[in-house]
Amino acid sequence: MARHAQSRARTRLSRRSKAVGGLALSTLVGTALWAWPASGDDHDSRTDAKSTTSTTASGPDTPRTPAVAAKSAPNAARNASSDRRIPGLSDAARKRIPASARQVLVVSGQDMNSFQSRVVLYTREEGSNDWQPGPSWAAHNAARGWTSDHRYGDLRSPIGVYALTDAGGRLPAPDGTKLPYDRNDSFVADGTGVEGEPLAGAFDYVIAINYNRETGASPLDPRRPMGDAKGGGVWLHVDHDGPTQGCVSLKPKAMRELLRTLDPGLHPVIVMGPADR
Repeated sequence: MARHAQSRARTRLSRRSKAVGGLALSTLVGTALWAWPASGDDHDSRTDAKSTTSTTASGPDTPRTPAVAAKSAPNAARNASSDRRIPGLSDAARKRIPASARQVLVVSGQDMNSFQSRVVLYTREEGSNDWQPGPSWAAHNAARGWTSDHRYGDLRSPIGVYALTDAGGRLPAPDGTKLPYDRNDSFVADGTGVEGEPLAGAFDYVIAINYNRETGASPLDPRRPMGDAKGGGVWLHVDHDGPTQGCVSLKPKAMRELLRTLDPGLHPVIVMGPADR
């Protein structure tokens, strides 16, 4: 949602935040990331920050080696029953989830060209491979769907696995927010969205998706390590009842719940892409 060269989106960020606009996409998927049907804005301003593109670390859900000693059979059975993978992800996507991650936000688009998504938060206990599903919310992604080679202004959301390390917004952080939070009046989007809907309040709450951005900085930070052509400012933000320019948008209640739940000590990441990939 912010300055876009195409569509009817006329989003203008305040001069202080020319960084609100994330429509960039990472080039990290050669194999299918998704293998499940969906159950269920990129507000590109020039303030993108460093994206931790998908990692190749082995995920915590790697199958355990079967126990060989008879006396350890009960433990092996217990471990097998608690080895619950996040459903619907290909092996390629799972391998990109860092082993340290204990919170994974899965965004599943209806298909490659759809702007309708469903978001589910999965968590696991330390030392366990048992991923437990939590809240699930309807969401919007970019107007033209998804891409594995995001470019500024393409109106597609990036496919990939990215860390979630920084947040902010026009409103104060909800009580219990754990991510670093930049409360700033520059989180303002003027004008209308892709379908002509008003954008007021869209940046009341924002969680930066670490695509082409500087980790550890405010979501308003304008630096784009991969260059401006790769877009940036890809955020989770408040839904404005329409498709985004690259971000993922959720209702205010869901954004507040995420801000209270995501914990930097649990190394949260987001896995995002279409359900048919």
